[in-house]
Amino acid sequence: MKVSVGQFRPGADTTENLKTMRRLAHQASSEGSQLIVFPEESMFSIGKVDGPLHLAVERNWSSFVQQLSFLAAEFSIAIVAGGYESSGEERPYNTLVLVDDAGRILDTYRKLHLYDAFSYHESSRIKPGDGGIKVVPFGEMTVGLMTCYDLRFPEQARALADAGADLLCIPAAWFKGDHKVDHWETLLKARAIENTVWVAAAGTSSPHTIGHSAVLDPMGIAHVYLTDEEEGVVTTEVTRKRVEDVREFLPVLNNRRFARNNEVSSLR
Repeated sequence: MKVSVGQFRPGADTTENLKTMRRLAHQASSEGSQLIVFPEESMFSIGKVDGPLHLAVERNWSSFVQQLSFLAAEFSIAIVAGGYESSGEERPYNTLVLVDDAGRILDTYRKLHLYDAFSYHESSRIKPGDGGIKVVPFGEMTVGLMTCYDLRFPEQARALADAGADLLCIPAAWFKGDHKVDHWETLLKARAIENTVWVAAAGTSSPHTIGHSAVLDPMGIAHVYLTDEEEGVVTTEVTRKRVEDVREFLPVLNNRRFARNNEVSSLR
């Protein structure tokens, strides 16, 4: 199936962000795509929101998800996108939504690893996820969901692969800084290669984030990519056969001597 990544610069206005997403989804659909991955913070950028965050989340989350459903159904394209979901407390969840091409909500994923690094402290404003990992069958693929900083935790990607994922969808708002583009690109390649999976990563493009959206195959080869464009879509064919072919000559998952509990298995 064809998969797209859509890159843009979310602002504070959810309605305006959805207009941009509609434009990008239309383009992806016209290219024959069955799935488009949008960035983290597609609903709105919390750095631009005035007033208490939890009130902005309560005003916008339900309508954002509903509009994603309408958008998916309009263009017959599945969507993965990031927003902020009320937790019933002042700190909302950082949540991904996956809707199918008929607009049905297939699943949501609450970001597990919050970005408390490089002098930033996401957990002061956001509540960590409590639902574990998420894998969702879609078409010929099984999709695993991760968000931004999750990429730095190889055990999460491995757990998704063990659960059957052969396509990792990774919305992000990856901050700029020394070596940050290199970290992003290296980690995307690593997660693809070490798990022999496809990776579709969509980044926000703003003055403080890097963009650099891409789709990589199970050998870590970037089939399509963007750099720091403020807005764009790229599309490529993603197949289960490519996963099977790579795993035939590079059976790293079968060659492991560490079991899921990290104990070394006996020699065979």
